[in-house]
Amino acid sequence: MFKTLAADFRIIFERDPAARNGLEVLLCYPGFQALVCHRVAHWLYQQRLPVIPRLLSHLSRLLTGVEIHPGARLGQGIFIDHGMGVVIGETAIVGDYCLIYQGVTLGGTGKQSGKRHPTLANNVVVGAGAKVLGNIQIGENVRIGAGSVVLRDVPSDCTVVGIPGRVIYRSGVRVDPLDHSQMPDSEARVIRMLLDRIEALEDQLEGLNLPPAEEAIDVTLAPVGDRCQLRDRTIEEFLDGAGI
Repeated sequence: MFKTLAADFRIIFERDPAARNGLEVLLCYPGFQALVCHRVAHWLYQQRLPVIPRLLSHLSRLLTGVEIHPGARLGQGIFIDHGMGVVIGETAIVGDYCLIYQGVTLGGTGKQSGKRHPTLANNVVVGAGAKVLGNIQIGENVRIGAGSVVLRDVPSDCTVVGIPGRVIYRSGVRVDPLDHSQMPDSEARVIRMLLDRIEALEDQLEGLNLPPAEEAIDVTLAPVGDRCQLRDRTIEEFLDGAGI
């Protein structure tokens, strides 16, 4: 346990430029304090001690604003930044060196028994306010954008944005986990393509000599050359969730 807590402590200085010294981290970082309480509560939970682990988890939530069920399995080197509003469910599994921002929920989607919360592999970044729900698998080095809602499995080495979360691959590009300005805007890109399509159709309509409404005839529009088609891969991936 102490080796794991040491890794949790060291990672804060690597990922938070505001961390000045060890005493400040111990006294003023609720995310780290919540992890300390959880490590103890989880050990007691594994010993099948009744009530006490849940009580310790509850007291930790009151003090830090972070709610971690004592049954959750957390790896080493996890950093919960700020932490207020973070909720991690009973059967959740969080891998090593994950970064979790405030308002994140690793929750379930029903009352079924057994594994009902997500599993995060190593080096996952979950942005502020994101919700990862259900017994799903999140691969290594995945970045989940702020405010996203992820309901399906996500493969390794990609980025997820939107509601519901959609995968955007970034093969071969290494991104700093703290650099949120690099998060792609898939919705804006698809909307731009659809607007291009509408403008192209309007141009075609303006070029037709249509009869009055009472003499309307069937008009079949010609293909729009290189303009965006509905079968365009970007739009298809956006509409069907890009396979997640």
